[in-house]
Amino acid sequence: MRAVIYHNPNCGTSRNVLAILRAAGAEPMVIDYAGAGWTRGQLLGLFAAAGLTPREALRQRGTQAEALGLTEPEVSDEALLSAMVADPLLVNRPIVCTPKGVRLCRPSEAVLDLLDSLPDGPLAKEDGEIIIDAQGNRVA
Repeated sequence: MRAVIYHNPNCGTSRNVLAILRAAGAEPMVIDYAGAGWTRGQLLGLFAAAGLTPREALRQRGTQAEALGLTEPEVSDEALLSAMVADPLLVNRPIVCTPKGVRLCRPSEAVLDLLDSLPDGPLAKEDGEIIIDAQGNRVA
């Protein structure tokens, strides 16, 4: 399976999603967006494909979003995009692209909808919650 993950190695959810992709047999192209950065066009394309607005993709926890005033309702999408290009960590993560679609995989089990087949279980999220049982079934 072809896959791309926009990954932050310092994020537990992102590391977990990468592990799920690999457990499912994919060796995704891993893009460390914190180092590589974003372009406006790249963000617009990813957000459109994932059905997200810039506000929905804004990461608030562990960022300067609030201090920069980006959480205020009157901040435009254009201002959010400009801030995300300037500070890549303002984009929530991980974003995964497969032939089945593009999705912000938070919570990490959201990546399961993008896989051709589920990985063998048991498989847990970063907090220990089981998402695939020992029989290989998805846990609701």
